[in-house]
Amino acid sequence: MCPPPMSETAAPLVAPRSPGGGVFAALDLGTNNCRLLVAAPAGDTFRVVDSFSRMVRLGEGLHHTGRLSPAAMDRAMAALHACAARLGRRRLRGVRAIATEACRRASNGAAFLADVRRETGLALEIISTREEAELALESCAPLLDRTARRALLFDIGGGSTELAWVRLSPEDGRPALIGYCSLPLGVVTLAERFAPIAHTPIGFKAMVDEVAARLAAFESVHCIAQEIRQGGVHLLGTSGTVTTLAGVALNLPRYRRPLVDGAVLSGAEADAAGLMLQSLGREGLHRHPCVGPERADFVLPGCAVFAAIRLMWPAPSVVVADRGLREGMLLRMMRKGARPRPSALVA
Repeated sequence: MCPPPMSETAAPLVAPRSPGGGVFAALDLGTNNCRLLVAAPAGDTFRVVDSFSRMVRLGEGLHHTGRLSPAAMDRAMAALHACAARLGRRRLRGVRAIATEACRRASNGAAFLADVRRETGLALEIISTREEAELALESCAPLLDRTARRALLFDIGGGSTELAWVRLSPEDGRPALIGYCSLPLGVVTLAERFAPIAHTPIGFKAMVDEVAARLAAFESVHCIAQEIRQGGVHLLGTSGTVTTLAGVALNLPRYRRPLVDGAVLSGAEADAAGLMLQSLGREGLHRHPCVGPERADFVLPGCAVFAAIRLMWPAPSVVVADRGLREGMLLRMMRKGARPRPSALVA
């Protein structure tokens, strides 16, 4: 269910001013992936000095049982041990570790994170859906067209999809979050629910219809479709789904972040890439250089979420962002000149 609309007076999110040297780390344990980014400030942005990403499928089976499974927790724990080892080799000026939808939803999510703290020294905090939307906006803000009036940011995750409705200041183009929504539908959720038919036209349409029905409440509050018809609204997506669509649309022989992050696809190009992925079938997705066997089961559920967003809000173009919560955390810490907090790294 979407939260009530936020006031138009919401505070703007601004780019950080670097306080000087130091190394910062951000860890994001999601429903599907465990990701770590270590970076040093560089002007108003940062320079990556280390990164780690592993598919852990923490939310596997969660839709059916309401709990994190032992196998999923073991995979996540192994990845977190690897992250802790990397962090232990560095002198950190700031560090933050978060968990999102899988741990929010699972009845044993908090207990699992307590085990993580005891075993690895990492204390992950479960963030709210609102903060998840804010962090995504913070990381993607530099890609927004400052001449636009509004922007709709979407982040298709493993267990949920976040939407951020953004006002851009007419004076300086700074973004302010004026509404947000979190749908309990992501690529893992949909893949499990529609597993027998997810790769069929009937199953794909069913996924699109379900997501579109959930989006209707957010549209009724903010009238985004009308704003799009009036012009000056940009659609900005951050997730493995939208970056995969960009890789396909750009006909990349292999995925290359510098060519994808910040790319602008026309609506027709994005839609054509989605149709092409649907046509490949499961085996074709396994072989595609921008997908691969690990992600093959999750691409079409993600494309269904994207198709529902396009159906509800047919903006003329889509800005693609290969960045997310980790980058948002790093920018916030660097702006504040954070010091390591005991709650984030205790060993």
